Amino acid sequence: MISLTLAEIADATGGTLHDAPDPQLRITGRSASDSREVGPGGMFVAVAGARVDGHDFVDQATATGASCVLATRPVGVPAIVVDDVTAALGNLAQHVLTRTGAQILALTGSAGKTSTKDLLAQVLARHGETVATPGSFNTEIGLPLTVMGAAESTRYLVLEMGARHQGDIAYLASLTPPQIGIVLNVGSAHIGEFGGREAIATAKGELVESLPSAADGGVAVLNADDELVAAMATRTTAAVMTYGSGESATVRATDIQVTAGRASFLLHTPGGSAPVHLRLLGTHQVHNALAVATTVHALGMDTDHIAEALSAAEPVSAGRLQVLERADGVTIINDAFNANTESMRAGLETLTSLAGDRRTVAVLGEMKELGATAQAAHAEVGRLVGDLGIDVLVTVGTTDEMTALADAARPSSPLRIESADDPDVLLPLLNRLLLSGDVVLVKASKSVGLEKFANILHAEVPA
Repeated sequence: MISLTLAEIADATGGTLHDAPDPQLRITGRSASDSREVGPGGMFVAVAGARVDGHDFVDQATATGASCVLATRPVGVPAIVVDDVTAALGNLAQHVLTRTGAQILALTGSAGKTSTKDLLAQVLARHGETVATPGSFNTEIGLPLTVMGAAESTRYLVLEMGARHQGDIAYLASLTPPQIGIVLNVGSAHIGEFGGREAIATAKGELVESLPSAADGGVAVLNADDELVAAMATRTTAAVMTYGSGESATVRATDIQVTAGRASFLLHTPGGSAPVHLRLLGTHQVHNALAVATTVHALGMDTDHIAEALSAAEPVSAGRLQVLERADGVTIINDAFNANTESMRAGLETLTSLAGDRRTVAVLGEMKELGATAQAAHAEVGRLVGDLGIDVLVTVGTTDEMTALADAARPSSPLRIESADDPDVLLPLLNRLLLSGDVVLVKASKSVGLEKFANILHAEVPA
């Protein structure tokens, strides 16, 4: 990361130093908005949220090694006091970018952002120093914090951009103008917030609108198999490269095969063809890999090296089709970081593919932020559970949506259905239910709380 003095931070943010006897004190450690994650010598970003005010956690942050605080009021320790922490953090990210020559690559989409970002970062790291968004730090707080991890020597900066409202991606792109923008898909995630897929497409397309022209090196990487994404080609002056299954795509896959949940395919780029054998779970990872291949092809990497790097890449972020093997022979697929209709389908299909002839158990919680489509979407998932021949369905929660899911799955025989009112009673239920050899998918929106539960289930081996 780039070392910054307190005086430099104050100047970049328009802030005022308080309780800081040494303005030349340097911030040399990890900065974070979570007081538990600040590195020694780092800066704690005190964000006042709807439920929690970061200013209340200054003591904890300094105890873990924070050297200063970015805050809206004096806090009794070295601090840069600003009117708006979020805006100040954005200004600071822009300042850091003036100190590095990193090429900025940004990606967005309704599903698969984090897995694709992790995959892209691993491929790029073979060709130059790469900094990427940790986990899903894709907001107006997380993205600037990612930028602050860059160094003068960073060659590639890979940024995941999320959106809950129109204008969110445009704002993020204004902070960190990308040269290459990747749009993966337009699905149902946050459809309740946006009001429809077309509105989601409008928001996601803000990324390609932010790109420089083709003459200035801008490249838009678009999913040719998603009509709403493909249509974004008209919204940019950047060069357009596409990926997908059709022959018209710039980069495509043929001969796709799935064995024990993992896909292999033949990669075709304008530079040639090469086989890819993914280590990531899920057929949907083929499209994620194609997005990466298209991007790095645009950067000049040859096809053989692209295929080799894709085949060597490992899962990185927890809670996304993460496989946990329990000592008693139970396999747990932790896919509970978040959920929407598309990712539910991907998770359930991966469960059946990975399991083979082993018993399958789907532990499913509610998909949030689906608005008026919620009950129909949950019923669709329930029907899919039956169509795929899942052996056991365990629903978590008592909402109308979960009732709709169970009711839609119920006609499937011999499906066994169990229910848990909340995650607190789920563990004893599963301990009675699970048998050695079972494969368990744990999936729900993050707010349901099953992501942490999957780890508890992994650690809990009944006597």
